[in-house]
Amino acid sequence: SAYRLCIMRKLPSVLARTLTSGTSASPGLPDMFQVRSKLRDIVGASTNWRDHVQAMQERKALHTLLAKRQEDLPPRRMKDSYLEVILPLGSQPEIREKYLNVHNSVRFGRILEDLDSLGVLICYTHTKQETQQRSPLSIVTALVDKIILCQKIIQPDCDIKFTGNVSWVGKTSMEVKMHMLQLHDGDYSPVLDATFVMVARDPENKRPAFVNPLIPETPEEEEIFKQGELNKLKRIEFSTASLLKMAPTAEERNIVHDIFLNTLDTRQEGEGTVSFRSRKLPPNSVWMEDAKLKGLQICHPEERNIFNRIFGGFLMRKAFELGWATACSYGGSRPFIVSVDDIMFQKPVEVGSLLLLSGQVCYTEKNYIQIRVHSEVYNANTREHHTTNIFHFTFMSENEVPQVVPKTYG
Repeated sequence: SAYRLCIMRKLPSVLARTLTSGTSASPGLPDMFQVRSKLRDIVGASTNWRDHVQAMQERKALHTLLAKRQEDLPPRRMKDSYLEVILPLGSQPEIREKYLNVHNSVRFGRILEDLDSLGVLICYTHTKQETQQRSPLSIVTALVDKIILCQKIIQPDCDIKFTGNVSWVGKTSMEVKMHMLQLHDGDYSPVLDATFVMVARDPENKRPAFVNPLIPETPEEEEIFKQGELNKLKRIEFSTASLLKMAPTAEERNIVHDIFLNTLDTRQEGEGTVSFRSRKLPPNSVWMEDAKLKGLQICHPEERNIFNRIFGGFLMRKAFELGWATACSYGGSRPFIVSVDDIMFQKPVEVGSLLLLSGQVCYTEKNYIQIRVHSEVYNANTREHHTTNIFHFTFMSENEVPQVVPKTYG
């Protein structure tokens, strides 16, 4: 199979933690509705859009509860933040419709929303102080490092279980590892592994705030923590090697030159008369500029998160759906998501924004399609555009797809 294999993990019972009473499917496990309700309680968010200004004013008073140094906060273990949550698609058919797509499988965009909410709750569990009813921290998603799927189709009528915990901690950021499993013949089998990075900020979401340090207890946990540190270093290295900051390597220059030579129109007479401007498309190929789809979203209050900005999971769902549509129209057959990488949350999206999404096929190989979705907000009053997110999705099409060919250096 072209899909990467997931290794079935034995979930240690010692880590089994529950929030509140759960569903009939798995007694004691909370569901996604309870996860979101719990988040509202922790932050003290308003349930009514008109009251959000008052709710945010009340949060200002929590500034006094912030730690001045990380050393003042009690260290935590990985199992302290471990959570299990149920999505009862099998045992509660009434919630199925929201998760169903036209192919009678689960909408992956909805799963992205659930992972985002769960990741935030796991971080609040890690940073919870017993004496405080409300958290002074504003915990937001900084990036989705990686999501790898090991099942092509997610069934719409079998219960899903999410598990996860904090796997690495910096001064103000936390890495969260989550796993999704689905019930088949009485056993939960793995569907995906996800790694998110969350950042903690002050009650008004203006400045970074310290989080509890993490202490690995076993050799296995030491390894997980070390991997988190490596992931952080890789991200720093990747951002400094950006083409906007650094020239291409010798290998990259050769690739660009080869593409250029392969698309030159050499039918003109003699070597000296070949025009650099005259380009031809190789057989079974598509110019990159012709492999785009665009979308627009008006950001209504319904899509806001607990901090009254647009919910990161909603942005991921919309970007994924445009990415899927771009892959579908490019390949001419149903695409399946294989992995999600490097979703950067650069700026929050305010309620009322016009969100412009642009899907671009940026690489193809056999029946794989790599899609980049660029998201920006347009402020109608100032007429300014600001990039908010960049998303990367890898799809596998049912059939082999044409090769995508760049025309310009950019």
